[in-house]
Amino acid sequence: MSKRLRVAALAGLSSISLVLASCSSDGNSEGTAAGGGQDTASTQADKSGDGEQLQVNASGDYNPLERDQIQDGGELTLAITEIAEQQNVFHANMNLYTSTLWSKYNPQLSLFDGDGTYHPNPAYLTDVKSEDVDGKTVVTYTINPEAKYNDGTLLDWTAYENTWKFNNGTNPEVQVNSTDGYELIESVTQGADDKQAVVTFKQTYPWWEGLFGTLVPPQVKDADTFMNAYLKQVHPEWGAGPFKVETVDFESGTASFVPNENWWGDKPKLDKITYRQMEDQASLNAFRAGEVDATGAGTRDRLATAKEMGDAVEIRTALQPSNYLMTINSTAPGLDDIKVREAIMRGIDREQLAAIRFQGLGYTEELPGSFNLYQTQDGYEDNFGEVVQYDPEKAKELLKEAGYDESNPLSVRYVTLGDSPMVQATTSALQAMLRNIGVDVQVEERPSSDFSKVTAERDFDLFMSGFSSSDPYGVAYFGQTYASDSELNKSGTGSPEMDKKIEELQQIPDADGQIKRANELEKEALAQYGIMPYANGPQIVAAKKGLANYGANSFAVLPIENVGWAK
Repeated sequence: MSKRLRVAALAGLSSISLVLASCSSDGNSEGTAAGGGQDTASTQADKSGDGEQLQVNASGDYNPLERDQIQDGGELTLAITEIAEQQNVFHANMNLYTSTLWSKYNPQLSLFDGDGTYHPNPAYLTDVKSEDVDGKTVVTYTINPEAKYNDGTLLDWTAYENTWKFNNGTNPEVQVNSTDGYELIESVTQGADDKQAVVTFKQTYPWWEGLFGTLVPPQVKDADTFMNAYLKQVHPEWGAGPFKVETVDFESGTASFVPNENWWGDKPKLDKITYRQMEDQASLNAFRAGEVDATGAGTRDRLATAKEMGDAVEIRTALQPSNYLMTINSTAPGLDDIKVREAIMRGIDREQLAAIRFQGLGYTEELPGSFNLYQTQDGYEDNFGEVVQYDPEKAKELLKEAGYDESNPLSVRYVTLGDSPMVQATTSALQAMLRNIGVDVQVEERPSSDFSKVTAERDFDLFMSGFSSSDPYGVAYFGQTYASDSELNKSGTGSPEMDKKIEELQQIPDADGQIKRANELEKEALAQYGIMPYANGPQIVAAKKGLANYGANSFAVLPIENVGWAK
């Protein structure tokens, strides 16, 4: 049986629920899926330094405008933390920054409202129908007759078949980011003609809307192509979107996209989208200087700088479907002892870490307790809070039981990325907390552009990162988070016993039943002390006034051709 791999990043593609991203990427304005409506959420808020409370929109804030209200032309320039070496969004080593570029020139078949309501993208799909047949979910996708790849290859049912075959976990020669959902598909066949794909599951499957949001191009025909063709290169000819690749320079860290003359849908409003790789402080300086058009403003300093720019800038907020977390590498020396990992977690005051992240924002929230669901979703339970509480004295006892004391202290290597003041403050706090229980924290500072390298190689003992959901079906990706063979599970925890329970969870035919069982299993998984959530938080984006259909985004995914500048 092949090894099943699951991964993710903080993202904007509906086929990948979770996406891994640097915790330091405050300058990246695309840290979550794209944005939705304008309803204001009921959130707790404290007083920021200027006495204001942060008003957070439940389903996004992105200046929604119709196409006739948007200029024809103009450019959009944005910062990005890294131009990732792996540009295949289905590969195990993809991350947020992979998906950011991929989504600019590849099919975006699924659209979502800010509350997570699914809509097929009419540019690609003229109809999507789901039905239960003999206890099996059958989904029929009718593809736009005009849809084709840039090299002339038809976008037809074979693209669905190809996506399923690479992601169903049966090919031992490929490492994919997620098998969840795809491994439960029985067949993908041609429907009435080659422009219709019929997906038949082995059972009733309640989360089918989270699959096939993007596709493995049919030109990717074998394992070698899948694994290597996108390594430090892109394939414009295999794209099929409103934009095409103009250039991607892995050395200088730039990428640009221009309208695609082969596109059959509404013409893109923008003439060009450009990404520039920057460290955190550089991205803020570039925004202040007018060199980039939007930036993340999720820290006190960044928000204050954006506000100082006055009416030329709009502050856009959303409830962010993401978790900031600390990962303990259980494969590192000393950390293979579960008592040690538990001690470290009990020695960390999550409230202090959250306070650092939200300082000066006028915002507070309850500590997160799950990677399955968010606090705003039905079925959420505080699973982490039932497993771990801040208890330094208990932490010291556990370390002593594991053989560590003043004469033999535990030393751990904490890897940080970037030059964000928030990262620096978090590092100082973490060092002090763990020093209090007798743990020596050796800090290794790396540039933000090393994110892919650090995570792919698990080159850390302790590591702060984040992952966000691009759809609301978190339970569907339980294996992505907790399976022992998951590439997202950077802690290396898990067991064959838990893997078996995850398989049984996925076979429960209804959503409510899966949610109930997932809450039970998550407590077991968290008791391996591999990952610790400490904040969800708002998404805050500072954007130049007039930027339309872009900003702080909850679950929603919008047509990229409708991003532009207001008339």
